[in-house]
Amino acid sequence: MIFPTDLASFLELLRLQGDAAYGLIFAFAASHSLLLTLFAGYASSSGSLNLGTLIVVVWTGSFLGDTIRFWIGRRFGNQWLSPFPRFHRTSQLVVQLVNRYYVWLILFHRYPHGIRGVAGFAYGMSRLPWPTFLAFNFVAAGLWSGVILSAGHAFGQISEKLMSDAFSGFGLLMLIFFLVLSWILSRKLERVAERS
Repeated sequence: MIFPTDLASFLELLRLQGDAAYGLIFAFAASHSLLLTLFAGYASSSGSLNLGTLIVVVWTGSFLGDTIRFWIGRRFGNQWLSPFPRFHRTSQLVVQLVNRYYVWLILFHRYPHGIRGVAGFAYGMSRLPWPTFLAFNFVAAGLWSGVILSAGHAFGQISEKLMSDAFSGFGLLMLIFFLVLSWILSRKLERVAERS
């Protein structure tokens, strides 16, 4: 199939290549890719992907991704991040926060952009016990997958009502606007978290 040039063709490609799409979404969910997860929710609103399957795939990917990062942080500590000053500094900040506010951090670390990538490592570097981390991580991964996929799905439902075939470009612009707005809000949350 030729690479799709419009949104409808891309959604059809997702529908036809569902297993590969779910595998890709699983991999990106392990890294907490907010934008791809939002788009997956959007794709589910058109029937290209199944929302229930997406929730399971994203939940599992997000849970396993952080569990692996926790293990790496627990096994190798903070020293392996020394060559990456930004990650090293962020992880030290998150370790300090984890020791005080681990419940809230585990529940919400998937949302701010800068913390998403290093929080799992920082949990492993902290004093947080494995069973506590696993329990809260499981709940948080489920909440994150449900919230983000539902937001994308709802946006797809709304945009579908607003556009017709003649306005498919408008729907694509709305999707891009929604993704950019999500990215901007994520960056603002990151700045707030860095100030804490």
